[in-house]
Amino acid sequence: MIIQGSHILTQLLAHPSITSVAAYTRRELPNPSSSSKLQPLLSTDTSTWASLYPRSPAPKIFLSGLGTTRAAAGSLEAQKKIDLELNYELAKAAKEAGTEVYVLISTGNANSKSSMAYLKMKGELDDRVKALGFKYTLLLKPGLLLGQRSESRFSEGILQSVAGVLGKIHKGLVNGWTTDAEAVGRAAVEAGMLCVNGEREEGVWEVGQADILRLGAVKS
Repeated sequence: MIIQGSHILTQLLAHPSITSVAAYTRRELPNPSSSSKLQPLLSTDTSTWASLYPRSPAPKIFLSGLGTTRAAAGSLEAQKKIDLELNYELAKAAKEAGTEVYVLISTGNANSKSSMAYLKMKGELDDRVKALGFKYTLLLKPGLLLGQRSESRFSEGILQSVAGVLGKIHKGLVNGWTTDAEAVGRAAVEAGMLCVNGEREEGVWEVGQADILRLGAVKS
């Protein structure tokens, strides 16, 4: 199961062990390979999304890359309705349906006690989903996201430009604080499947930058 996140969706559709992918969407989803795995959960009214969560059978894994920006949402409160409230409602629906593996694309330095509104919001979501008690709760904590994305922040754009210059000089100058968005998608799926296959200890796994780079590396 995936909710919004084109890079994650691409990885899921290509994964040989995954036979079905249900994806929340407000518009038609791209499916370049015309994969029969894809099952869109289409509704322009996001308040109905939790009720659309598949229950018979429940998906083994739920991955959330859902998020927006304050500029796109129009205000911090509007952003919270997506990034915090909708994410949490969907996580609750997954837990109630019996899904055991929950994967969330969080952010580095997320902290519910932070004085920064964005990091505080992300930290609050982390705390809420951990309290739901999934068999496996995975919180991916990437650094600055690089690569093609549907939305980005002005400040991110400046840092991405800096990272681009430094990366051309030496990869080691950016590996500690930047992550390619496609690599995050690969890492999310790889980490989640380790849990589905029982190859990780049960509980909360905060997947930091080093693990994301390792799991998200392109396999030769």
